[in-house]
Amino acid sequence: QVHLVESGGGLVQAGASLRLSCTLSGGTFILYAIAWFRQAPGTERQFVAAMDWTGRYHDYEHSLEGRFTISRDSAKSTAYLQMNSLKPEDSGLYYCAAGHFGGAANRPGAYRDWGQGTPVTVSS
Repeated sequence: QVHLVESGGGLVQAGASLRLSCTLSGGTFILYAIAWFRQAPGTERQFVAAMDWTGRYHDYEHSLEGRFTISRDSAKSTAYLQMNSLKPEDSGLYYCAAGHFGGAANRPGAYRDWGQGTPVTVSS
């Protein structure tokens, strides 16, 4: 059974950077598309970024492209989300998701396996 663990969240000031990590166990990392979603209290889960199993195809929520970068290190079975120039509206619980399919998807329903999330709070 695939298990995902996120880390790297925290409390930062506006303009700072954070790098989130997502480590996959219980499966063959290179076979999975990886995505990041986020959810603020009282809102729906929002797509942030996704990457296919090869690491060559990336997709971003349009408003985040340029500030956020998704990457993966297959040797460590870990995916990353680099977040720069953070804004208060970036605050929320950030989830990593994995899907055993080709390409990448921006819909939560496409992903079967999810982590517990790591909280990000950006103060103004």
